[in-house]
Amino acid sequence: MTDLLEQTVKSISESIRFDSSLTHATSATPFGKGAADCLAHFLALARSFGFETHNYDNYCGEVIFGDGPEFAILAHLDVVPAGNGWTKDPFGGEVADGKIWGRGAIDDKGPVMCVLYALKALKDEGFSPKRKIKFIVGCNEENGWACIEHYNEVATMPEEGFSPDGNFPVIYAEKGILHVRLHFPMDEKSPFFFLEGGSGANMVCDECSATPRTLTLTRARELGLEICNKKIIAHGKSAHGSTPELGQNAILPILEFFAGKSERVRYIIDCLFHDFHHITELEDETGRLTLSPNMIKYRKGEVQVICDIRYPATVPYAEVIERINRIGVKYETIRHQAPLMQDKNGALVQTLLNAYEQVTGRHEAPLAIGGGTYARALKNGVAFGPEMEGDEPVMHQADEYITIDRVKLLLDVYKAAIEALTK
Repeated sequence: MTDLLEQTVKSISESIRFDSSLTHATSATPFGKGAADCLAHFLALARSFGFETHNYDNYCGEVIFGDGPEFAILAHLDVVPAGNGWTKDPFGGEVADGKIWGRGAIDDKGPVMCVLYALKALKDEGFSPKRKIKFIVGCNEENGWACIEHYNEVATMPEEGFSPDGNFPVIYAEKGILHVRLHFPMDEKSPFFFLEGGSGANMVCDECSATPRTLTLTRARELGLEICNKKIIAHGKSAHGSTPELGQNAILPILEFFAGKSERVRYIIDCLFHDFHHITELEDETGRLTLSPNMIKYRKGEVQVICDIRYPATVPYAEVIERINRIGVKYETIRHQAPLMQDKNGALVQTLLNAYEQVTGRHEAPLAIGGGTYARALKNGVAFGPEMEGDEPVMHQADEYITIDRVKLLLDVYKAAIEALTK
């Protein structure tokens, strides 16, 4: 490996060792100590390269390079919870088998470090950007974007830029994101005393458990449920909330266990898993609406379910809400982000496409995705890498990794793109 690649791999590994998932907030650490420590590590590294840096109250940080009209690169250091099913230490940053393993390796600590080292390479070569590059790293991308809200209060967000937090060759459109909590009332004699599952609104539930009023062992075994101290447990496979088809939702087998004993449980299944109200039929060029019930709990006579909804970019928000209203239960909106749609033939998209093709030799068309990136924070923003067609889907899943070959590619692509956009 070259010195630059070795240093980048080392820094990615170091960054992964910080558990920067959302934890208890203090006045000094709004998203928890892990996120603040991870940000401090990143900014110290950037300063050691000779860059100007800013820490905005541990909400987010910034690296400055160049002068002139502003250009943003937006990425994040926070991660979703580790979840279950790992064979590697999720916060070990192990380098083995040509990969760097750990939560955040591909989303988004690996790309963060690749951009930083690409900037360092340009700086070391004597490149002088004719735009002021603001490399902004947030610490709350996975849980509401309070980091971006704070940045807009204390600094000035550029109008144009990209986020290294999506797919290649470039993402011109992103679906709208809607997280809602639905309240399904239960009868006085609910078939369970306890029900709970899921670790994140944007992660397919990989474990769900319940304590039945009556335990039917045969039925539990038919559904592949674990039985432990009168509790039934379902194990699934996590996936990103925007691609629920890549996971296996552990909530469904638990609800199916109770469906024969409760019409209200059957209604939950019909609404959220069988799409009784045709919510997922909404569709456009950016794809179909996806609905993923990712968190569930039984409290005070009702089953509360948090659903991750990704709706097509050209579908009006009001139409999505009308479909949700068909379910006929109380709900509240936890999070909403409007869709993103940029011009496929615009200068930003075409420049990034050209840089990607220059490095990889691959000529590909711009993409639309269900995921949401910081590109939405910009008037003219798109997502640009790090994932490519054919990659194993590991984002938000156990044993997340980034290959060393991909790190090398990212260094080259981001270096070429930044130079082309700011020369």
